Amino acid sequence: MLERVDADGLRAAQAAEVLGVSERHVWRLLAAYRARGAPALAHGNCGRRPHNAVPDSVPATVVRFARERYPGANHTHLSELLWEHEGLALSRFTVRRILEAAGMPSPRRRRPPEHRVRRERMPREGMLLQVDGSHHAWLEERGPRFTLLLAVDDATGDVPSALFRPAEDARGYFSLLEQVVLRRGLPLALYTDRHGVFQAPIGRTGRRPPTQFSRAFGELGITQVFARSLQAKGRVERFAGTFQDRLVTELRHAGAETIAEAQTVLDGFLPRFNARFRVEPAQSEPAYRPLKPTLDLGAVLAFRHPRTVARDNTVKFRWRTLQLLPGPERTSYARSRVEVVERADGPLSVRH
Repeated sequence: MLERVDADGLRAAQAAEVLGVSERHVWRLLAAYRARGAPALAHGNCGRRPHNAVPDSVPATVVRFARERYPGANHTHLSELLWEHEGLALSRFTVRRILEAAGMPSPRRRRPPEHRVRRERMPREGMLLQVDGSHHAWLEERGPRFTLLLAVDDATGDVPSALFRPAEDARGYFSLLEQVVLRRGLPLALYTDRHGVFQAPIGRTGRRPPTQFSRAFGELGITQVFARSLQAKGRVERFAGTFQDRLVTELRHAGAETIAEAQTVLDGFLPRFNARFRVEPAQSEPAYRPLKPTLDLGAVLAFRHPRTVARDNTVKFRWRTLQLLPGPERTSYARSRVEVVERADGPLSVRH
């Protein structure tokens, strides 16, 4: 094209349109071509090493860390771990390119997206918490399988509380909610599945008897919302999958072998996780409500068992006999209706 401009009289404007450059740049190229020939048309950086190129020793180091120190970490998480623990500042794309060249694709397979109608997030933090349990081999072969109880704020994706439990039980969910209330306040609503902890089966009368959780929700003024499908509580489900992906690597790196050690790692992992994945709500004013100073939270988030006091001022509880002593208000509670209160942390009391 430049030869046609130089020899055949082709106009520079026409050459610029064909080459996809400006007319002024065509005159620059023509001057360089006349002076030095075809080599002048090559880019000046051709054959030079880019200033931001990864050093030759780094790819082998990344592959070694991915295989030996952080096996199972996906490319995004691995790039964060390399920066936090090894001081290697590499982008996710660079890490992916290095590992794919070494025949190490990401261990986390992504399913093709499905068409669904998006449910908008709640506008204020504390309006809706999604809670769920994830039973998983968190310690891999180093220890037993147990359950992660998780609370996710619908407005921000923030995780105000998470804890490990041997199983998905009411005692664990009481502890989870207690941590949320003490750290943030009372949420307006809790979004749960239809696990037996939250919803009892239909009885002989055709009605569902209240659970310990529904009773506690009523006393705290928290609305209980039930999900009708797994997709309905998709946000907490996806977060559980992200925890299974990232937290297992963190636990392996820390060498955790027990639930207590895993909880210690989780407590340090949670602030970093929230800083990474939290989004700002549409409205900045949180909807969490403060706890009344006169309310005994431990007595609300407890198991209450109704009993009738026997004539000898005793009540039966789990094959044990509890003796009620005379008090300043009355000497005998015989035939009275009372509640045996079993707190989540263990102590028993009788409430009249």
